[in-house]
Amino acid sequence: MAEFSVRTKKRQEMVDITGKVGDLVKQSGVSDGICLVYVPHATAAVAINENADPNVCGDILEALGGLVPDGRWRHDRVDNNAAAHIKATILGPSEAVPVRGGRLRLGTWQSLMLVELDGPRERTVIVEVR
Repeated sequence: MAEFSVRTKKRQEMVDITGKVGDLVKQSGVSDGICLVYVPHATAAVAINENADPNVCGDILEALGGLVPDGRWRHDRVDNNAAAHIKATILGPSEAVPVRGGRLRLGTWQSLMLVELDGPRERTVIVEVR
């Protein structure tokens, strides 16, 4: 198991972590298996989607904002980030990607993304390759 940190810069953003995860897969020495990518945070998530067009990430965050608007939830009385918790629950804290030939088996347009929903913050990404 390995881990690394990502320092996010915005309240909500999607950060491409494919390269770093791919490097860890190579370092693991696993030729064929599975790579689990997990974030131990209640207001962040991991997603797989396109990153070639930056509008896709913006559209995803905008759609989530439309589904789960800020400022109308009970938890907002505590620390004003209830929407981030809900969005993170919808997306989930992890993704599993097949490993073939020592490389992530992602599609042509797919990238692994850390989804920041309550930043900016320092986030931990845990990677397990087997």
